Amino acid sequence: MTTVLENGDRRHHLDSLLMRESLLDKEVQKSTDEAPVIRMLPDTHVVKIGGRSILDKGRSATYPVRDALGTLLETKKLIIGTGGGARTRHVFSIGIDLGMPSGVLAELAQADALGNAHILGALLAPYGVVAIPPEVFGHLLPLFIRSVPGVIFTGVPPYSLWEHPPAIGRIPPHGSDSGAFLLAECFGCKNVTLVKDVNGLYKENPKNNKDAEFIDEISTEEVRKGDFATLPFERVLLDLLDYSRQISEVQIVNGLEPDSIIKAVNGERVGTKLKKTESKKS
Repeated sequence: MTTVLENGDRRHHLDSLLMRESLLDKEVQKSTDEAPVIRMLPDTHVVKIGGRSILDKGRSATYPVRDALGTLLETKKLIIGTGGGARTRHVFSIGIDLGMPSGVLAELAQADALGNAHILGALLAPYGVVAIPPEVFGHLLPLFIRSVPGVIFTGVPPYSLWEHPPAIGRIPPHGSDSGAFLLAECFGCKNVTLVKDVNGLYKENPKNNKDAEFIDEISTEEVRKGDFATLPFERVLLDLLDYSRQISEVQIVNGLEPDSIIKAVNGERVGTKLKKTESKKS
């Protein structure tokens, strides 16, 4: 829509909220919160399968997870993300030694995650699942998810050379955990399940201390205050969750107990629930 100014200016101007103000103005930014965000795929579930946690362990861990996903695909629409696993860590070591910046490392990580997407896609082919290349994934996702029971994508977000500089070191902060979450947030999916090789979050690393205390539910702010030395998910996920509009929690479950994946996708309490801090603005 166009309008003519009353001060005698006969030129036509776009009648738009954002046309005449700086997009960096705080009040203008706040005004964009007024309209609701649509949920494009509200009946779809996002499940991220760890590369190092599951796929790198081979048949003994991967096949039971495949079977659990196959059970879910009988009644659920799934978007399955994959991480890169050990190969990504190896290429990170080489890249860091050669002086590669975080953006180049991020691009390499996405290639490894895509390889795992094709591997898992082949295993789930009998269920009608397809692995979609990242170049067309975002554009064609609604079409594919309405045509087949599930799709697989590389969970690493395509920041590539534009990856955000990390606060510490050079390892890219956005991996497959954050990529799966961002996808679910954008498309307004029903829930997000991160499949690891531990039951969830502990006060200490359970692989080093078998008596470590398990945490079944925790907020992002509590994680920050807890000052955990290690986490079973990417630390950047705390910020992404706090500023999300559609996804308010994620569940971390143990893929070595495949039934936990089925329970989590079905909305049952299992593993650790990481919640958005309530005081944070939605």
